[in-house]
Amino acid sequence: MICLLAASVVVPLGVPAITLRWTHSVEKVVWEEDWADTPAGLTMTASRVRGSGAGMDPAPDARWVDGAWTWFPHVAPLPEVVLRRSGATADWSVCLRGACKPMSDYVGPEVDPVRLAPCADGPRGEADAPPGPRSG
Repeated sequence: MICLLAASVVVPLGVPAITLRWTHSVEKVVWEEDWADTPAGLTMTASRVRGSGAGMDPAPDARWVDGAWTWFPHVAPLPEVVLRRSGATADWSVCLRGACKPMSDYVGPEVDPVRLAPCADGPRGEADAPPGPRSG
């Protein structure tokens, strides 16, 4: 299961996979990454970008699918992903089972950075707990 960690708040998202969505600060184009909790760590399973330019070119093997360049990155699993929030752009969106909400709905607007990580208190890849903040 994946959690958001922000300051002393731990938010179990209740799912083993999520999509992170944001708008590029210069190009104003939507970028998405799919992440899954695996036994090896957080694994990026797909990337999508709805345009290109300013350091956000799609991978050479990307294909145009449903209005976005889509590819499947070959990146080693990570123990966590650090998400910075500058305030200069719109907040990250966290998408669970196709429904997206701003990250501020989970951890508040002022916290920076926010970490995406496997939850420490449960088996990986399970989705039993409902989303919601708790102190940690």
